[in-house]
Amino acid sequence: MESFVIAVDGPAASGKGTIAVRLGRAFGLPVLDTGLLYRAVGVLTQRHGDSLDDEGAAGAIAALLTAEQLDDPELRTRLAGELASRVAVHRSVRDALMDFQHTFAHQDGGAILDGRDIGTVICPEAPAKLYVTATPEVRAERRWKQLTGQGESVAYADVLADIHRRDARDGGRDEAPMVAAPDAQLLDTTQMTIEQAADAARRVVEAARARWEASH
Repeated sequence: MESFVIAVDGPAASGKGTIAVRLGRAFGLPVLDTGLLYRAVGVLTQRHGDSLDDEGAAGAIAALLTAEQLDDPELRTRLAGELASRVAVHRSVRDALMDFQHTFAHQDGGAILDGRDIGTVICPEAPAKLYVTATPEVRAERRWKQLTGQGESVAYADVLADIHRRDARDGGRDEAPMVAAPDAQLLDTTQMTIEQAADAARRVVEAARARWEASH
């Protein structure tokens, strides 16, 4: 039987990562934050002293990336998010990371992947697809609280500027631009608590799983 894959897409700080984790607990499925893959490539490219615009260098690092490297706490920083958005424009990086994501998605029993192109490029056949979003202002406030809670000193206005810049870059890139899949369920979390958003997502997935099981 094919794997039951849940694709959770959306822009930065929309709540998709937290929702994916909650879904993982609810359905007993492993979760991959695919953004960490790109954050890792960006951070490692910079550590190696290579230019983020050097597609060859970034692609070579992406090709050798391992799951163990995703545990680096530096990947959760504001800088890592910016670096991820910059290396994600390179086709060689995306191609190298696609195998990693496909292997994770198609493991026995299924999996949950959250990112920006899961439902459109990585797993377009996923039986359950969510596109999680919120206004830029709300997303910036969430990210600002997260970063300050981690001890980073950053102004809300700077985080909002980051959000606008990343949205423009992620949505405007030639390779796998950030866009909702036509068959994805839109989930706007602007006015929701995390509990409300997670519950809404769970109900969407339960309905999708029932349809999937009926067809198998």
